[in-house]
Amino acid sequence: MQSVLPASGKCVLGRSAATQHRPQRAIRLACRADGSLNTPSSLIGCHSQVWVGGWDKKDIIKSVEGTKNAGFDLIEVNVSVPEEMDGKLTKEIIEEYGLKSSASMGLSKKHDISSEDNEIVKAGKEHLIQCLEKVKEVGGTYLCGVNYCAMDKYPGPATAKGLKNCTDSLKELTKRAEDMGINWGLEVINRYESNVCNTGLRAMELIDDAGNPPNLYVHLDTYHMNIEESSSEHAVGVCADKLGYVHIGESHRGYLGTGSVDFPAFFRALAKYDYQGAVTFESFSSAVVSGSLSNTLCVWRNLWEDSEDLAVTANNFMRSGIQAAYKVPMVKKVR
Repeated sequence: MQSVLPASGKCVLGRSAATQHRPQRAIRLACRADGSLNTPSSLIGCHSQVWVGGWDKKDIIKSVEGTKNAGFDLIEVNVSVPEEMDGKLTKEIIEEYGLKSSASMGLSKKHDISSEDNEIVKAGKEHLIQCLEKVKEVGGTYLCGVNYCAMDKYPGPATAKGLKNCTDSLKELTKRAEDMGINWGLEVINRYESNVCNTGLRAMELIDDAGNPPNLYVHLDTYHMNIEESSSEHAVGVCADKLGYVHIGESHRGYLGTGSVDFPAFFRALAKYDYQGAVTFESFSSAVVSGSLSNTLCVWRNLWEDSEDLAVTANNFMRSGIQAAYKVPMVKKVR
């Protein structure tokens, strides 16, 4: 299966004093001799929960078929509950429709590897190994999401012991993932859903603290960046050499271009630092996703009900935005 990761060797810019010990590379912008930007090889993807809240055979077909028909290259599947997922069937259907795949997840409190409770950490590592095995079964090479702490609101900052448990676990788990041919992406999320990693800079520090494994990457999400980051260019620049995955989501998790996220600036930042990894659309509505996930994500209102229209609109929006930023044509827009 084709990797969803960008090429290695990206530049790094804007380090704080806390990360100056990382080797600095020369800035490499993505320009040709005529001043135009290099052609992106990014796969344009869609999260499976744009289409369905479950994952039985009917759901798999609906999600994969919808993603394909909307013009996407890749489908991102949720492996948060690996014991309820038929990996073999998922792989067969994804391959039948000619799509690539990635996998994402979010840890619960009982599986929080940033906990001070060693039994919870142990349970979390066992759960994450099951998730890795499911990614392998599906045929994927990338596990991203909130795979370093619970996706929940914490009552206070992370503790020193909790952070050590987290980084020690990541060292162990990323080595296992590397042996399985899987890359690990740390999704940077907002302060209301994590007390461990809220900015791209913090993700880079976490990677350093985990020993900088070769398969450990940063996963940026525009929905969360809109809350926490000072600017798109700064966030992308800080982690450009370790940026491995991108989520595109609007400020209210609805139709792209109808909220407060500055997408042109974000796409320009990706182009400036020659990002070549997956760019995946993510949106949630309580009309589609499961009730438990709606509660976790605080999706109290329905901003959309027509998955097909939402997805086609998103695909066209993303491709047009990337085309404008990289100054090159991209095909597969859907009318």
